[in-house]
Amino acid sequence: MSELRTILEKHVGDGSIPGAVALVGRRDSFDVQVVGSLDTEGTAAMTRDAIFRIASITKPIVAAAVMMLVEEGRLALEDPVGRWLPEISDPVVVRTPSSPVHDLVPAARPITVFDLLTFRAGWGFPSDFTLPAVEPLFAFHPDGREVSLPPPPDEWMAALARVPLLYQPGEAWLYNTCSDLQGVLIARVAGQSLPDFLAERLFEPLGMADTGFSVPPEKRGRLTSYYRNDPDGGHDGRGGLTLADGPHGQWSTVPAFPSGAGGLVSTLDDWLAFARMLLAEGRAPGGSRLLTADSVHQMTTDHLTDDQRRIGAMFLQGQGWGFGGSVDIAATAPWNVPGRFGWVGGTGTAGYIVPTTGSISILLTQVALDGPVSPAVLEDFCVYAAGA
Repeated sequence: MSELRTILEKHVGDGSIPGAVALVGRRDSFDVQVVGSLDTEGTAAMTRDAIFRIASITKPIVAAAVMMLVEEGRLALEDPVGRWLPEISDPVVVRTPSSPVHDLVPAARPITVFDLLTFRAGWGFPSDFTLPAVEPLFAFHPDGREVSLPPPPDEWMAALARVPLLYQPGEAWLYNTCSDLQGVLIARVAGQSLPDFLAERLFEPLGMADTGFSVPPEKRGRLTSYYRNDPDGGHDGRGGLTLADGPHGQWSTVPAFPSGAGGLVSTLDDWLAFARMLLAEGRAPGGSRLLTADSVHQMTTDHLTDDQRRIGAMFLQGQGWGFGGSVDIAATAPWNVPGRFGWVGGTGTAGYIVPTTGSISILLTQVALDGPVSPAVLEDFCVYAAGA
């Protein structure tokens, strides 16, 4: 019996997740385990090709797409983004992070492409959600797992432009918003929608046939149901799971705002294809190059200062940040591996690589994370993967 399977079956057995698909291994030798059901009713067994809402493990995919445009010379890391995103070409900043939203100063410099990739533009979620300038961001930038809520990109950008920066550009790491800005930037620079660009430039070359911003009718039989923890549900006061989205829910159509921060659905093998491309220093199967080795190195290298990691401590938990994912730099938990790159998704997903060893670990479940503290199944999985 696989130890990985034992871990997953424990959490299916205690009712914390209906099912899971997971992979741990190196290069071409992987342990893949499929357990449980597509939903809590057990209407169908989980399958290796089940489709999941992958949430924030969308982020490294979108960062890779930005780097493709950089390599083509259509962008440069030092470019001010105001050329393509004029709504934010002249931002204002609250005088201090704790200042009221009307106490403003001009931005010391423009926001750059590099700021977006490193989450240091000045917009995003800090460790302290009570700061005054955070509330207006939440007003139009709610839970990113509700993909039908945000307005179309032009309208979203106009709303964002009315919110002051929490920090000066380049000063602090703030979570999430910069990946959505990357998505809008890609579409405007490329002159095509984000879904079309990703499909043409990444998903088709990598054979990621089930990855996108919606699930067509013929594939919805493979789409898992998605749940949130309900402390008042279940039996005997033990809590339970509440359905958040079913096969015919929000992912039935492409949303008005395709979120670069967390809007994709995908499968284990599709995300594996992306991870293998990164480990192959940007090469797709057959040898065609999607990214240069230098671009992959920049993506998987920590770019933060000690102060920036401290500001983002609730999310980063002592680690660094590359482009689209965290980079392990300190053994703050049993699952940290130096150089490990990847991230977790708020719908119960995780995807990591370790470039120095060629290891890959992917976990796909259907239950939302309640906060930055990892659920037991994710902790158990990551501890196992670190020692595998």
